[in-house]
Amino acid sequence: MSQDFLESILITGASGFVGACAARALLQRGHPVHLLLRHPGRTWRLNGVIDHCNVHFGDVRDASAVRACFQTAQPQVVLHLATRGAYETQADADAILTTNIVGTQNLLEAAGEVGTSLFVQTGSSSEYGFKSQPMRETDRLEPNSIYAVAKAAQTHLGQLHSRTGTIPVVCLRLFSVFGPWEEPTRLIPTLLRQARAGLPFSLTSPDTARDFVYIDDVLDALLDFPRLRKAGGEAINLGSGCETKLRDVVAEVLRLFPTRSQLRWGAFPPRQWDTIHWSADAAKAERLLGWRPRHTLAEGLAKTAEWMRIIGDENGDSDLRSAA
Repeated sequence: MSQDFLESILITGASGFVGACAARALLQRGHPVHLLLRHPGRTWRLNGVIDHCNVHFGDVRDASAVRACFQTAQPQVVLHLATRGAYETQADADAILTTNIVGTQNLLEAAGEVGTSLFVQTGSSSEYGFKSQPMRETDRLEPNSIYAVAKAAQTHLGQLHSRTGTIPVVCLRLFSVFGPWEEPTRLIPTLLRQARAGLPFSLTSPDTARDFVYIDDVLDALLDFPRLRKAGGEAINLGSGCETKLRDVVAEVLRLFPTRSQLRWGAFPPRQWDTIHWSADAAKAERLLGWRPRHTLAEGLAKTAEWMRIIGDENGDSDLRSAA
């Protein structure tokens, strides 16, 4: 059994979509898993696995709570997935800035004190702002929201610590991740649920573009600790490289569920970050991590729909909403 297999992992934001999926995958691999959670009651994504984790409660903005968690957990690897501002309901600028910047600084300092050997944090494609070409890590960052500014600052903070400290810090810039355990109110779970029921789709412009990447593909990179250690200081895109228009997402959903759902284009107002161009240049991920997505959009949608049928839909979608 390898040393890497036994490494202790600390996950922040483990009650969130990507964090919960990472926790499940790491437990399956046999890792000791520690979770730093802010809300004792928001753990529906961890049902069935939380009892197998070491749970610590605290806010990343609380330096003393973070330090106490690290002193107890002594993690070899930190997956910093906690964030604030990714949802429209999270609009408090102070909370966004302090969580993403001050919280990250607290974690980095605590990791240095206990000798953590790898610190991985998730960035956002929104750091780039609007681009007409696939987004590259060498592009100038032009964030167009408080959240995007905070995530860009978080990236720079991690890179600073990687250059001046002893911990390799890697930022994985996530594009539009989807799959099992995603927030039920997000685009793809909503479309799948409505299509199955034959309900109308209230949509923004059909030309709105995203780069969708399936959760299992993201985990391939996020949990590749040997390669990530060699990429300290780097920001790396995790996206499919495919620009997908909203009309094409809807078409794929309706192939799965050939219903007569009415399409109400323009019924949903555009958000400030909506654009007709949005895709990743993922060449750096392939070069440094040997990573490329294994799932097409259609394959990911099919797997998500099947999961929703078994767990996320018929098992009580209203309960998921109330717990989210």
